[in-house]
Amino acid sequence: MEKQRKITLNAEKRKVIADQFQSFYEDKVKDKLVQAKEQYDIIREKAKEVMNKVVRHHQPQEDVDTIRKMISKYSSAGGELYEDNCFYIQNPITKVDEDGKEYTDNQEINVRFDMGRKFARAYYRDDMKAKNLNPDYHLSIDNDYSKRNPKYYNDESACNKFLGFSTSSNDDKSITTPRMKWENDFKIWVVGSSYCHSRNFKVDQNTLEFFKMYKQSAENVIKEHEQMYSYVEGKMKTLRLGLKSYRTFDQAKALADKVGVVLNETMMNESSSLALSIYSPENLASLLEDKKVMTRDEKIAFARQQLQQNSLN
Repeated sequence: MEKQRKITLNAEKRKVIADQFQSFYEDKVKDKLVQAKEQYDIIREKAKEVMNKVVRHHQPQEDVDTIRKMISKYSSAGGELYEDNCFYIQNPITKVDEDGKEYTDNQEINVRFDMGRKFARAYYRDDMKAKNLNPDYHLSIDNDYSKRNPKYYNDESACNKFLGFSTSSNDDKSITTPRMKWENDFKIWVVGSSYCHSRNFKVDQNTLEFFKMYKQSAENVIKEHEQMYSYVEGKMKTLRLGLKSYRTFDQAKALADKVGVVLNETMMNESSSLALSIYSPENLASLLEDKKVMTRDEKIAFARQQLQQNSLN
């Protein structure tokens, strides 16, 4: 019986193997990010409702309608209105300093309903990964800006374009970017200019604490993204070092079996369309046309099932 030739690893094959391990480790911890996003979504809907009540308490709709009529009649001399999604609220309380003197603590916080860049990369991470973008580029330098290289800037530019933070005259205007979607998701007509800090709405302590919770829920999405990256990258640093010393697929396969990662020779075949499907849920969807639209998790699970069946054949 002819002895089967062993598959020798090269840089491309090592990347295929590393991608499988990375997917495995991300799957172990991504639920925390998913849950943080779901929690944020729930609180956000309530926050929109509460903020509308706060603003309309201080600036009744009748006042807005009156100023709109004045503007229509007298142009800018009739007053100012602005449709805003940025708000400042405060709950002034009296405190006593170390010298026994009383002072007012406004307990001011800024509440926004648009989308910051770190939050956007965390919230839309899966969407960007599906487009072969790198939403983790800023985490890879660990706040050491001296590590920014051409790849960093290319990744940053690609992510900003997808999210809508960078635009050009050549962009397809029919496409609604995530930033545009969030920018227009919730706005309230307010009396005054576009400078949101010119308005400060007083609220009670309970309302203030609620909006602190809303802001924290957004921070939690960012935090879970950072923690997921830290966990996975810690594993991958060790794995990459090990893979450099591996010369054959059998060595990587033995490791994968011990860890629980699905890995077989089909993935090493650069001409295999099934191998391509492992990287991109979009490629998998086109390869495995199905009347039922599968979720990303279902596509990955289906691909793994096919790979396991192939390994048994």
